[in-house]
Amino acid sequence: MRPTVIQVNLSAAPGGAEVYTHFFTLALQRRGWANQLVFHPHAKFWKLFDFGELPMHRMDDSLFAAQRVIQALPSGSIVVIHSPLSTSVLQHIAAHHIIVGMAHQALYSTACPGYYRQADTLLPVSHHVSETLKRAGLTNIYAEPLYGVAELHRNAATAEAIVRGHLCDWDKRKLRDRLLALIAPVQSAFRSNRPFAKKPGLTIGIVSRIAPLKQFATLFRLIAPLLARYPQVNLEIFGSSTGYAPLRDLRRALKPMQGQVRFWGHQADVSRVYRELDFLLTGLAEREALGLNVIEAQLCGVPVLAPNAPPFTETVIDGQSGYLFRDPRVDNGSDFERLLKKITQPGMRIDPRNTQDHLARFSMEAFAARADRALQYVVEHCQRLDSRDSKK
Repeated sequence: MRPTVIQVNLSAAPGGAEVYTHFFTLALQRRGWANQLVFHPHAKFWKLFDFGELPMHRMDDSLFAAQRVIQALPSGSIVVIHSPLSTSVLQHIAAHHIIVGMAHQALYSTACPGYYRQADTLLPVSHHVSETLKRAGLTNIYAEPLYGVAELHRNAATAEAIVRGHLCDWDKRKLRDRLLALIAPVQSAFRSNRPFAKKPGLTIGIVSRIAPLKQFATLFRLIAPLLARYPQVNLEIFGSSTGYAPLRDLRRALKPMQGQVRFWGHQADVSRVYRELDFLLTGLAEREALGLNVIEAQLCGVPVLAPNAPPFTETVIDGQSGYLFRDPRVDNGSDFERLLKKITQPGMRIDPRNTQDHLARFSMEAFAARADRALQYVVEHCQRLDSRDSKK
């Protein structure tokens, strides 16, 4: 009999890992794995996801809460962890269950989430993540990357047009952010809330959290002066910032492009957003783990502009589903400008939907098969561990 899969995600704000938690659950349900979800009591966004009749449990990151919840779960479950947990909680889970770490994060420094080292098995979301785990000395790595799926229908359309959403998820640990959070509703009341209308010219979009790991400010300090030379190019930014500082830094980097840039904040229905774009632009590569927006855009027929480096070289076919350019930190953006000249010419907007074999790797069916293989490996591997330990 298969063990129950318990997914633990204590994030207080929605992001890529939360979308991943949703479609990972759906994939395992499709393959016959019993699932349950443990989430943080302050995370209200989970109600926006359709999990069906999934048992769900509230738990904060404290040993007392973990003891109460974990002990009520089926013994010997596979606990899939999607977000950092305290050492005491991890140890309590390890005493009762098999721990699987979903490696959503590429390691670009010596620090890593504690559950990466505590896990019996780590499931990387890309080869890029897997390689960074190996460089950090981790060995408990499942060989096949899971990648992901463009789960575009997680939220039903809530409006007939795109309107501005909230621009910032305030970091309440910082006094500055707490004060700005109080002022933000007043400022919003005086801003225009006209629906999105596509401007004449070429529309390049960002559909992403404005987070430090994306390195948008670093990217635009180099390429914004280049984009400013092409006034027919418009930059539309969809997504909220993970705090005041990333948004401030990005605004400063975009100053050369004043008049070409608009911020639209968080959007629940991203499929509506993609329909308005000519190209999707990513951030810099090395801290990115996978880039669900890259996969989503291609399945919507939107080609991707991305640095020519992993993980984007795993998810984009250069010249067919998007265009890859040399990291602007290497050549001060000269290759990006070459690409700008190219895509601003008539007829250069390619359709990624013509790369059916490539896109099939990111279908729910293919993802569910990879997830099923990974969990079967976990069961077999941990049985071998139990057999080895019992002989000691």
